[in-house]
Amino acid sequence: MKALRNYIDKIKPNFEKGGKLEKWQSVFDSFETFLYVLGDTAPKKGAHIRDAIDMKRVMSVVVIALVPALLFGMWNVGEFHFLSLGEDASFMEKFGHGFIRVIPLVLVSYIAGLGTEFVFVYIKGHEIEEGFLVSGLLIPLILPVDVPLWMVALATIFAVIFGKEVFGGTGMNIVNPALLTRAFLFFAYPSKMSGDTIWVSGLSGGEGVVDGFSGATPLASAAAGAMDKLPSTMDMFMGYLPGSIGETSVLAILIGAAILLFTGVGSWKIMLSVFAGGFAMALILNVFAADTNPYMALPAYQHLLLGGFAFGAVFMATDPVTGAQTETGKWIYGFLIGFIAIIVRVVNPAYPEGVMMAILLMNVFAPLIDHYVIQSNIKKRLKRAKA
Repeated sequence: MKALRNYIDKIKPNFEKGGKLEKWQSVFDSFETFLYVLGDTAPKKGAHIRDAIDMKRVMSVVVIALVPALLFGMWNVGEFHFLSLGEDASFMEKFGHGFIRVIPLVLVSYIAGLGTEFVFVYIKGHEIEEGFLVSGLLIPLILPVDVPLWMVALATIFAVIFGKEVFGGTGMNIVNPALLTRAFLFFAYPSKMSGDTIWVSGLSGGEGVVDGFSGATPLASAAAGAMDKLPSTMDMFMGYLPGSIGETSVLAILIGAAILLFTGVGSWKIMLSVFAGGFAMALILNVFAADTNPYMALPAYQHLLLGGFAFGAVFMATDPVTGAQTETGKWIYGFLIGFIAIIVRVVNPAYPEGVMMAILLMNVFAPLIDHYVIQSNIKKRLKRAKA
């Protein structure tokens, strides 16, 4: 690492003002910032907030928290691939197959996203932000394994441009770029984001699949009224079911949540309130369950274990940029996400997974929630002052 540092210091003058590569200074600074924490600090005079953690460390913690879901997702991809073929395979064979299928999605996500950001770095002349370090890993984790790579690249470029850069870059965007990527794919290419064949590696080809095997997710089965096809509660918790790469294992997601909470990066208020909102709405549906919609009778706690609910609550809703900022607002914001997610999931039979819609909707309303929370606090203080 010392040799790399020395090499960077050696070529740096070429990119500084007056150097022959001066126009590429912002790109060079971006690479240097990505590799090292620079010595720039806030001025000693004036009012500045100083902390021991910077954005790079925050993003690194989130990436580490995502690793359990990523690793389990790789194994799960291999598990259901061999199940669909009716073949026995060892742990390493399953993990190896999943690794080969998942890593290209991760690479395409990072290459397309960071490539787009470097274009904006060059055009706007600023340093690259570390925000995409997380988005680049979130994107493949919320997608089905068989989604074409060119679609991932196209959707990622769209999300970086229209979900981030047009608003001013990291810290200014109003919606989560990773969820915008999924939303783009869902509405532009619905056949690649829904159905029974996209969640299991190789199932869309149909070759060698054993008779009777279905790649339907539990949510799709529940939406179709096939409650007898739902996996056990333990399988739901462990993640032994088809689904998006990183969303199936609640256990792996909770390990990530523990890392986020221990380091203070994630908001426990938002996580808890999302689960509370989802549980409350599911209980209400249980009360009014009808024979015409058996999905309404699904036990409330199982709703929290299925689909992308847990993943959304831990990694998406807690995005500090697009979520509510006030402490009271976090409770309202999270509760409404969980509440709306279950409504969309159960009431709309054409879209059995409502977490993405709920989070994107509340991303837009988060500033409004904070506004009214702040105004309420102002009114309370004014009343105390008059008294």
